[in-house]
Amino acid sequence: MKLIVAADRNWAIGNNNDLLCHLPGDLKYFKEKTTGKTVVMGRKTLESLPGGKPLPNRTNIVMTRDASFAKEGCIIVNSIEELMEKYMQEDLMVLGGAEIYAKLLPYCDTCYITEIDEEFEADKFIPNLAKSCDFEKVWESEPVTEKGITYRFTEYKRVKNG
Repeated sequence: MKLIVAADRNWAIGNNNDLLCHLPGDLKYFKEKTTGKTVVMGRKTLESLPGGKPLPNRTNIVMTRDASFAKEGCIIVNSIEELMEKYMQEDLMVLGGAEIYAKLLPYCDTCYITEIDEEFEADKFIPNLAKSCDFEKVWESEPVTEKGITYRFTEYKRVKNG
């Protein structure tokens, strides 16, 4: 399982159910990394997408505790166990939000983090992988600056113990 997210210096990822900032280069990178994949997100993340619609050219899985939730174009699962039982053979890409990242990070072996060199007002965060003993940064791009904001694409891999 893989995870993809943009995070600021404080590992903040969102505010008021929206992205911290809209960076066209990051959105392009996100599209390249997720197109053709099976993506997993929470209900609030789905609702934050344009029109509240599933992402095109991807299999969209929505994890929610709401057993009555249904959305055209989405597969609904109500637990990690259900996700693992039915879709573990898929090349899953976790899209958030914060609660879904927290639940699924232990199952991820690769994390694509767009590290934004800014601090934003935020109400959602992910764990700081740079300080984690479980992950190591294995790649980072040259810095990119858009709209006065500098960021770089990075890849973290789970450290193999033993």
